[in-house]
Amino acid sequence: MIQGHTPGKNWAGNYAYRAEKLHRPSTIEQVQEIIANAPAVRVLGSRHSFNGIADSSELITLEAMPTDVVVDHAAHTVSFSAALKYGELVETLNAEGVALHNLASLPHISVAGAVATATHGSGDTNGNLATAVAGLELVTSGGEVIEASRGDADFDGLVVGLGALGALTRITLDVEPAYEVRQRVFEGLSWEALFENFGEITSRGYSVSVFTRWGEAVDQVWVKSRVTDEPEQEESDLFGAVAAAVDRHPIIELDASSCTPQLGRPGPWSDRLPHFRMGFTPSSGEELQSEYLLPRRYAVEAIEAVRALADRIQPVLQVSEIRTVAADRLWLSTSHGEDAVGIHFTWKPRRDAVEDMLVHLETTLAPFGARPHWGKLFKVDAAAIALLYERMPDFIRLIERLDPRGAFCNSWLRARVLGRS
Repeated sequence: MIQGHTPGKNWAGNYAYRAEKLHRPSTIEQVQEIIANAPAVRVLGSRHSFNGIADSSELITLEAMPTDVVVDHAAHTVSFSAALKYGELVETLNAEGVALHNLASLPHISVAGAVATATHGSGDTNGNLATAVAGLELVTSGGEVIEASRGDADFDGLVVGLGALGALTRITLDVEPAYEVRQRVFEGLSWEALFENFGEITSRGYSVSVFTRWGEAVDQVWVKSRVTDEPEQEESDLFGAVAAAVDRHPIIELDASSCTPQLGRPGPWSDRLPHFRMGFTPSSGEELQSEYLLPRRYAVEAIEAVRALADRIQPVLQVSEIRTVAADRLWLSTSHGEDAVGIHFTWKPRRDAVEDMLVHLETTLAPFGARPHWGKLFKVDAAAIALLYERMPDFIRLIERLDPRGAFCNSWLRARVLGRS
């Protein structure tokens, strides 16, 4: 076991971790010992959060733990160390001829961090990444290892745990037979066409993303379709939007070499469902991010409301992405109970201006019951968030039961979930 240097900053450079110790255990027993003896501790993942959700006076990285990836073809599952990144996990899955149902935009993120924050990917019928969790292993603040499987009591509360319940050390996910996906980008969709055909557009592919800078027209629509045995019907038009003739980056000014292949070229699911390739800096690198997910029934109304803020948004924005996510039963999932639409903002790295903008955005989106993405920047406090999650009281009781001494509690959790100073 190695105690390394302090962890520094997150990937975007906007958050400096205050931890004085960074532990690197290589066995589950070492994880248990560290947690049992630490007054306050959290697990640090791939550092792709934009806030203090993963911070504490002591941090643990699980990168030195054995990955131990095990595919169970009979059970249609894969289990592995929670520290794995999706881009690393898919190597084994592809070799075994199996796949996940969905992936996020970035393959660079850790599975545990994505699950704990309900990070989601896209698709009308696709649940977020946490919905694939069939089982998990957790080390509680007393150093006890607990295991839970789908269907167990409180399992739906354990999965999207915000790092507040313990150290997630091992995960089991559902898998299915490997499949291929083709990706096309359409340019120049009008707002009128989007509003009049929103459901038809988001259902046009297995996963669909709408990119916009809130200008006179929608910039791009990325349509990712599963390859089937049926003959392909290549489309050059999407409600007036034209198929791009070259690969595109969501941020129009940037080079598309970091993006996954487009132009309808079929390829493995793992090389098409993410927007960005594992070996490159995702998105623009120098950025801040926020996202709000709200009931899909309000999609057009909410998008129109945000569009009315365009003059304020544009000076600090790089690009926005609009996606759909299927409903689930996970207590703190941003898609709990109802199909959702997410409105994502990739901001310029201007923290003060962005935070001012968030106040206006959250006021605008509040009537629609918008839930902020747990791992990104937002302003609303625990009192407002509690109104958005009917199972929040149950989740707080789960925290009190599994972490009675508050070892996994931090200032972020107090401000955003517990409502304590």
